[in-house]
Amino acid sequence: MKDSKTFWDNSAQRYAKSRIQDEAAYRKKLDITEKYLQPDWSVLEFGCGTGSTAMVHAPYVKEVLATDISDNMLAIAAQKAKDAGIGNIRFQQGTLESINPPSASFDAVLGLNILHLLEDPDSAIAISYKALKPGGVFITSTALVKEMNPFVRMLIPLMQMLSLAPFVHRFNKTELVEKLNQAGFSIDHLWQPAAQSVFIVARK
Repeated sequence: MKDSKTFWDNSAQRYAKSRIQDEAAYRKKLDITEKYLQPDWSVLEFGCGTGSTAMVHAPYVKEVLATDISDNMLAIAAQKAKDAGIGNIRFQQGTLESINPPSASFDAVLGLNILHLLEDPDSAIAISYKALKPGGVFITSTALVKEMNPFVRMLIPLMQMLSLAPFVHRFNKTELVEKLNQAGFSIDHLWQPAAQSVFIVARK
């Protein structure tokens, strides 16, 4: 299995052309998120990919810091934002650990479709909590790998050996909620659009 940066750098062009699998669920997640966002807010999104969601939310906030491990993903994201005339997104390469955002510096942290791809999701949750101002929100959409079809779960190691899939962390909804609670968050909103995915707004 390739390291995560290499995998996502190599996947960037293909990822940029891929379609959203469940458009209705994606739109509902955007709508829920935007009910929390405020015009004077600073937002951090880690694992931003090619920047599509950051661009949707940017008009509703003061500024967005959008980060990703992949330089190639960020190059696509920056060009998309430039073409769209969106000037309040700053793109930065790195992990949450390497970027190490200052304490109480953001009103919202977005970790969308990323926690299950991290080898240490607990660290990402803890850093997100630290980076938030009191009362700030952590918003995550997460695949519940433990709840996926057993056949799909069995295929993952083979796909990883062939460099067709990245690392995935296996947890279920109960375990994810417990991780958030242990970090100090309280669950403000939870929606499970499918058995194998969950969307959570957690408040500091």
